[in-house]
Parts: sequence; structure tokens; C-alpha cells
Amino acid sequence: MKSILYKSLCILSVSALFIEGCNKEQDLPNLNIPGKPSRNSSTTALPKPDHVVIVIEENKGYSQIIGSTNAPYINSLSKNSYSANFTNSYAITHPSQPNYLDLYSGSNQGVTTDNNPSNDPFTTANLGRQLFNAGKSYKTYSESLPSVGYNGDTYGAYARKHNPAANWMGTGINQISPSTNQPFTAFPTDFTKLPTVSFVMPNQNNDMHDGLISTGDSWVKNHLDKYVQWAKTHNSLFILTFDEDDKNHNNHIVTIFCGPMVKNGQYSTQITHYNVLSTIEDMYGLPYAGNASSAKAITYCWK
Repeated sequence: MKSILYKSLCILSVSALFIEGCNKEQDLPNLNIPGKPSRNSSTTALPKPDHVVIVIEENKGYSQIIGSTNAPYINSLSKNSYSANFTNSYAITHPSQPNYLDLYSGSNQGVTTDNNPSNDPFTTANLGRQLFNAGKSYKTYSESLPSVGYNGDTYGAYARKHNPAANWMGTGINQISPSTNQPFTAFPTDFTKLPTVSFVMPNQNNDMHDGLISTGDSWVKNHLDKYVQWAKTHNSLFILTFDEDDKNHNNHIVTIFCGPMVKNGQYSTQITHYNVLSTIEDMYGLPYAGNASSAKAITYCWK
């Protein structure tokens, strides 16, 4: 009888330890896998820019851009006295669309292809809705979008797969107005009229997806350098990043922050799209969307 009781207690003890171990998965050490950073516990105060403009280029690895004579503007931006260049920045996955969703909502929302998601509009947490809930504002500006709120898959060189916020257009839970989905022609020349945060999407001829690196580099310079220069004296931030690499560089991508609050430097701490999202959320005191809740905000590149 004692033997049976002893064995039963041992089995219960092992089972309890196993269950406790499963419940403490979040306490496992950081294995330094791209896309798997741990949450930042720092109370470092982040700047609160008046405006943040995020431009996303396409399908090029870090070494294809930094050091390339085909990208003189982006290279000059990476070394600008107002810029932080993140030399160890990674996308999350392949192909394009899941990365855009990761950057905007901290999750790919179960999407693993570039096809129009069959279950949209989503009702999950996302940056645009978070900003509106906090009394801030958000818009996407997509080159070649034919009309405000357009929800088609493509139009000319426009591709919906590169427009993540389009997947939350509606009036339901966590959704945002179709009026936030703007053509790039609506990008204001008076930058004080920009929303708090905006995503800017060049079309596929100008984002390095179908066109040349030099074409994409020139597009950023010609269309956004005026904002970059204005931001330096108007408490605003410019972010340039890439959705993913060309599948040949371990998803190592360019990410650059530029603005008057940025401490110039080359920063080697590993980051992903989740860290960028978490940083923006922390800037405005927003709740965390998806995997941004376990990603460290970028706290070390500010003046």
C-alpha cells in the first residue's frame, strides 16, 4: 500500500512540474533568433514625435543596399548626423505580405501568402486603431492607389499585399475607416497636416520589387527628402525599412531612423519589425499589438 501511494505521489509531482514548465515557456532564455526578442523591462522615456512617416521598400538584403553605389541617397541617410542605422535588423518571414502585417499589427494574422486574405477585414489589434483610440491619427499613402478606400488586389503597379491597414477597413471591432487608405497624391505638402503616424508605400516599380535599386533610391529622395529635412526642425521622425530580403541574405534588411531626437550612430543590437512596432507604441503610450508585446522597444538611439 505504501509503495502504491509513493508511486502515485511521484507521478503527481512529475505531472505538476511538467505543467508548470509548460506554463513558464515565456521564461525560457532568449536564443537570439530573429523575430524572437524578449520584452523590454526598461522605463526609459521615449520621445513623442509630432509625426512619424514610415516608408517600406522591397525585397533587398542589407548588403545589397548599404555600401552600394546604386543607393546613394539611402547610404547618405544611413550616415546622416540625425540618423540611427540598425546594422542587425531582420524581417520576420517570407513572402512580403506577412511582414507588412507583422510591422503593422505584430502578427501575420495567419496569412502566409501574398493572396488577399479570405478572412478580412480583421478585428484584431493594430497600430491604426490603437492610435485613434488614443486620440491620435493614422493614414496609409500608397502610390498608384486609384481612389480613397480602394480595396482591390492590384491597380497598375499598386499591390494590396503591400498595404496592411487595408485589411482592417470597416466599422467593426478594431477596424478603421476606408478614408485612412489614401493615394500617395494625397500626401500633404504642408507636413503639419500629416497624421501622427503614416505608412508610405511606393508602387512596385518604385519600391525595388520590380524596378531597380537605383530607381527605388531616387524615388525616396525625390518624394520624401523634403519631409526628412523638415522633420529635423519640427520634432518629427522618418523611418525607412524593407519588408524582407531577396531570400539570399538571412532576411537581414535595412532599417534607418532619422530625426532631431535621434542619437546618430550605427547600432548593432538585433531588431525586427516587432521592435519597430513596439517602439512606436511606446512613444504614444499605446497598448501592444500581437508579438510587439514581447519585443523590446528601441530605447538606446535617442538623445
